[in-house]
Amino acid sequence: MVTKVLRAWPPNVITVLGAQLSLYPTQQFLFVGISATAKIPCSSKEKLEGGGISVYWYRRREGEGPTCIKKCLNDQNVSKFACKPETHGMTLEIYNVQQNESGDYYCAVKTSSYLIFGNGSTLIVGDSYTTSSWVLLLVPSPHGLISTGMVDLACIVHGVSNPVQIFWNISGDRQEQALMRSLKAKDGSLMLISHISIPKDTWTNVKIFTCEVKFNSSGSRVKKSARYFELHPSGCVPQILHHVVAVFLVGLMVSLSLAWIRCCSSPGSKGLCPSEVSVKESQPDQDAVADGREKS
Repeated sequence: MVTKVLRAWPPNVITVLGAQLSLYPTQQFLFVGISATAKIPCSSKEKLEGGGISVYWYRRREGEGPTCIKKCLNDQNVSKFACKPETHGMTLEIYNVQQNESGDYYCAVKTSSYLIFGNGSTLIVGDSYTTSSWVLLLVPSPHGLISTGMVDLACIVHGVSNPVQIFWNISGDRQEQALMRSLKAKDGSLMLISHISIPKDTWTNVKIFTCEVKFNSSGSRVKKSARYFELHPSGCVPQILHHVVAVFLVGLMVSLSLAWIRCCSSPGSKGLCPSEVSVKESQPDQDAVADGREKS
């Protein structure tokens, strides 16, 4: 996002400079075919051209820090990146885009000594599915509900080559907020964990909870669903024994992700963009980030 994908960078700070300048993506996720032209829009309530405002684009790929890839007043590398100004926005065009250019893209403006960042868009190039991809929905054991007021659910997407888009819905109502974690294996593949917390009453109200994963623009989405089953008085309910295992697995997965995830607190610089500036962020959207598709 979305996930956004909930990313640890940039920091969640609102900046007011005279009139408030808000940057926001018009699309949270963009799916593009390999070798096509990716167009990533960034909009603002104020004009982004002139007035001493400089526009920059940063990219953050999985396992890497954010890197400045384009200054819109700079004519360098126009064969790969180009900035297309609009009345209230700026679009980054990436020509002959390749799968390794998948990642999060942020537009930023420099005013005075500050860089103001938008929430960013996630670009997914090609198909993130691999032969080792699978999707698993983890839900709690009924025993775990006795002393807790909240319920944790996790959607695990294993063995993907790039980010995916993950949706949550409860009996058809889409949920906008989720926490996203990622782990990178030695072979370079990713495991993504999308986690939501809901009130106990919502979980026990016999609703259907669904995780949808989208791997690319053309493939069908994978849907994994679950619902709460009340324990028999004897406590013996064979059909939900797998939930007991699931609650152990989700604890393990989240613990691993917390141990390995790397957070970047400030943008990087590679010549084109400012190297010594403070970082601020415009008002964030509430979208979460992440999704994909499992093949049969």
